[in-house]
Amino acid sequence: MRIELPERKKLVYEHLLPIRWGDMDAMGHVNNVSYFRFMETTRIDWFRSMNVQPDAQGEGPIIVNAFCNFYRQLVYPGDIRMKMYASDPARSTFETWTTMEMADEPGVIYAAGGATTIWVDFQAQKAVALPEFMRQVVTAT
Repeated sequence: MRIELPERKKLVYEHLLPIRWGDMDAMGHVNNVSYFRFMETTRIDWFRSMNVQPDAQGEGPIIVNAFCNFYRQLVYPGDIRMKMYASDPARSTFETWTTMEMADEPGVIYAAGGATTIWVDFQAQKAVALPEFMRQVVTAT
């Protein structure tokens, strides 16, 4: 399935993840929980690439919701090309979307999901304004 993403979404990160034997379930395809793990791994790797590390004494991102739409079954073995997009920065939040395609089938979306991220002060447990660097990263040009 081909999915057209609105222009307001900015490609911010891309990488490959291997499908592991243990990602499959009794039906012989990747379990739906694994898709959320793939998105989580991509999101964390993206944050790490910007040196955004969790710090219980500071500020950082948390996820307040997540979703995934399944279009085709992923199966072992193979590599998944994860493409992460961001947009819609607000005072303390922004949106992310991730598409999953097999590395050997460019452009064919197997699943797509996303999450709302909120920037928080971990000690105060309150939302705070997005740092300017993060706002620039997630703003579509």
